[in-house]
Amino acid sequence: MMTIIQKETLSLEAAEAAFRQSYPQFAATHRLDELRGADYSRLGRLGQIYLDYTGGGLYADSQVRAHMELLLGHVFGNPHSTNPTSLAMTERVERARAYVLEFFNAAPEEYVVIFTANASGALKLVGEAYPFGPGDHYLLTFDNHNSVNGIREFARAKGAQVTYAPVLPPDLYIDADKLAACLDLARSGGHNLLAYPAQSNFSGVQHSLEWIAQAQAKGWDVLLDAAAFVPTNRLDLGRWQPDFITLSFYKMFGYPTGVGCLLARRAALAKLHRPWFAGGTITVASVQGDRYYLHEGAEAFEDGTLNYLTLPAVEIGLRHLAQIGLDTIHTRVACLTGWLLDQLAALRHHNGMPLVRLYGPVNTSRRGGTITLNFYDSAGHFIDHRLVEQRANEVNISLRTGCFCNPGGGELALGISAEELSACFVRSTERLTFDEFRRCIDDKSTGAVRISVGLVTTFADVYRFIQFAQGFVNYP
Repeated sequence: MMTIIQKETLSLEAAEAAFRQSYPQFAATHRLDELRGADYSRLGRLGQIYLDYTGGGLYADSQVRAHMELLLGHVFGNPHSTNPTSLAMTERVERARAYVLEFFNAAPEEYVVIFTANASGALKLVGEAYPFGPGDHYLLTFDNHNSVNGIREFARAKGAQVTYAPVLPPDLYIDADKLAACLDLARSGGHNLLAYPAQSNFSGVQHSLEWIAQAQAKGWDVLLDAAAFVPTNRLDLGRWQPDFITLSFYKMFGYPTGVGCLLARRAALAKLHRPWFAGGTITVASVQGDRYYLHEGAEAFEDGTLNYLTLPAVEIGLRHLAQIGLDTIHTRVACLTGWLLDQLAALRHHNGMPLVRLYGPVNTSRRGGTITLNFYDSAGHFIDHRLVEQRANEVNISLRTGCFCNPGGGELALGISAEELSACFVRSTERLTFDEFRRCIDDKSTGAVRISVGLVTTFADVYRFIQFAQGFVNYP
């Protein structure tokens, strides 16, 4: 039975001892505590409690040093040439590209790595180039990131139909029956694209990867948003083979920012038709001849000059994770998440009313290390998430509030109806500020508090968050 912290009863030491007894597998992750002290010591030195890993990962000191030493020890030029410095950089870029494939167990004959600015940039590449046409279909789940939602504008502009498959409160899992029915809507001989997150960045729900092959068997290309999933879970592309995978590297290991990728199956990539060309994407372009010819493979999609000096740091970061072991990271995250869920669900006001409302699964079944919640007072009224963030800032706890660019998940979790939204949008056809929107939906909560654990989260971090949360008991 999990021991629950009551206010001012269990010290950190006693709480950790009880935690380790309830989660004995946590002991196998001790190496991460050592790493925290050696390679991420600035957290302790600066008194920071970092609980925003879904927003961005943290970099190790050793990653930065290795990249700095590489840059200081070589001369690298723009890779779009064949001079010595350009060739040196080209070799490093291709090394990084090859190691991304190796890290995800993606066969080079099957997959291509296209470097982008971030996951959103990778999603835009797919959206603008996918050959939607009248009668085609774009199917996506309710709890997608806005960058996935945005592809619907490309689909509609080309006459394709857009359908949302629902997720079901309170756990926010995909409605399996309705998704199965939606998969039957594929246009035979047409272009049909299914997009969904491997892990929701709103609720932490991990959706089944079994849907990939099931959808493909019914005529769908599958776009998997893996950005929130891959920092703490193994994505084996030898086993699961979506047509397109999008991710941001900073979410995995913190540094560098400004680099993501689109992993695309070669057969699926051949279907895409780019709406323009740019420097670096063509073999030949002519002004007088009014023609252009695109490169094959990745180069046709990497617009302009890559952020080439950062790409060696991608390989350094991936090797850092590989050396630690994703299974070790996954185990740590699962243990700490389970403990947090238990503690949060047990918090009560003096009259027995729950302090928090959790969105998504209340246990570790089919979920990752992202926990989204709202605080409520003893009368059952929500406490503004912006106030929670303000108080967290005062004690150096980094968390995140809002809807996390995931409006579908937020609307369902917070109970905001389609009718309320339609009424707001009819009134405001041009621009709508956040405060106007809030007033329009009768001052309901328009966001939530999100905490997320990751690579070097310690028990002390989550213990201190629970202590912080207890400060809202019997609020105000």
